[in-house]
Amino acid sequence: MNLIDKLSILADAAKYDASCASSGAAPRNARKGGVGSTESSGICHSFTPDGRCVALLKILLTNFCQYDCLYCVNRASSNVPRARFTVEEVVQLTLDFYQRNCIEGLFLSSGVIQNPDYTMEQLVRVAQTLREGHGFHGYIHLKAIPNAAPELLALAGRFADRVSVNIELPTLHGLAELAPQKDGVQIVQSMARIRDHIDEAKAAARAWRGLRQKDVPRLQMADAVMDATSDTPASLEVQPPRTVISLPFDRAGRAKPPPFAPGGQSTQMIVGADATDDRTILAASATLYGRYGLRRVYYSAFSPIPDASHALPPVAPPLLREHRLYQADWLLRYYGFTHDEIVTASSDGMLSLEHDPKMAWALANRQYFPVDLNTAPREMLLRVPGLGVRTVQRLLMARRVRRLHVDDLRRQRLPLQRVLAFVMLDGHHPGAQLDAAQLDRRLRTAIAPVHQVASVVALQSANARPAKKQDAAPGVPAQLPLF
Repeated sequence: MNLIDKLSILADAAKYDASCASSGAAPRNARKGGVGSTESSGICHSFTPDGRCVALLKILLTNFCQYDCLYCVNRASSNVPRARFTVEEVVQLTLDFYQRNCIEGLFLSSGVIQNPDYTMEQLVRVAQTLREGHGFHGYIHLKAIPNAAPELLALAGRFADRVSVNIELPTLHGLAELAPQKDGVQIVQSMARIRDHIDEAKAAARAWRGLRQKDVPRLQMADAVMDATSDTPASLEVQPPRTVISLPFDRAGRAKPPPFAPGGQSTQMIVGADATDDRTILAASATLYGRYGLRRVYYSAFSPIPDASHALPPVAPPLLREHRLYQADWLLRYYGFTHDEIVTASSDGMLSLEHDPKMAWALANRQYFPVDLNTAPREMLLRVPGLGVRTVQRLLMARRVRRLHVDDLRRQRLPLQRVLAFVMLDGHHPGAQLDAAQLDRRLRTAIAPVHQVASVVALQSANARPAKKQDAAPGVPAQLPLF
């Protein structure tokens, strides 16, 4: 099979993985030699038919697989064309596409062949060859194979910007039903190992920076000692020539520790392949953020596959459900919400498709409104529909010097119809409008056609993070059970 045919098969096989963002990587460029950069200049972004953003060379090393996961198009029993790249072929493809400005890096996953250790070793060899053999400075995202040897996971994080393990499904029951050959415990153990390596690398970097700040040039220290012990004024004493023991700020023996997966780790859940509700999905995500320090959880709406098992739903779930989960995920990570606030125990366990999660929470908790924009704390401002993280920061800075008015919101180009119903400020009070029975209907978001929603989901998946960097969700208790 020629290289073009392999690329056609293995690129198509990788399209179901939504985690294609390259944020969080350490800045690198090739100005001092090598190939590539982690910056997105000159990158060609394309979209798959279901709306996902593809900014990387997303391929599988092979779509041969020993596992027979019912939801996977590449399962062992699937009747699909099979192919396999060699390590050298993946390396050359990555370099060729990068030099043509078609990609910003490599996203590499694989089916499991022979055993997890062998498969993981092949993935690591690709990253190692790119970094050490070709001086590649672009972004590399490796999908770790659960149950692979810890030594291989350590090597993967050394050469890759991001290492991730797919959780696949949010419950152990669902995983046992649809992927009986996969072990949920082994998956989270791999996540824990990656988290430990990341924490160790960060601690080593902090210690190294501390040594740099405390390090005083040895020559200056010698001058201070000699001046303090001399009886002759320093201005009159003839100083003999001194032997330079070390140069100022010499770093001999204090090399900077190597980073480990500076882009962190992420995972992906399949939505709609089983009967798991949104409340359970968000509870699992909250635990992943709090316990394993994940940078991102991706949600992938189940896509019906050829010759599917009767245990799978015959139709795909609404793509809008995937979009609502991304919005709820944003509330977990950046807005101070907890998963049980977003989907309460008294509900049916599903997110509203008519309203975004923040609007749905505001309508269900009108006793907290209206919020006074001139006096309310930041935590409450973040819960106002229509106000984002950056907007709240601007409002907090502005109200330090003057009172806020409606014109200030208008200059921010905010959706005033949504915001003004829940806030009060100089010159405005919602009055009885907040309690009106028709408020729900008036603010109801019209459900967009599927192709429009898909574009929004792709933007969410591009991982355009707010200004404040934050890895774990605020207020998420770490002791929540994963499944």
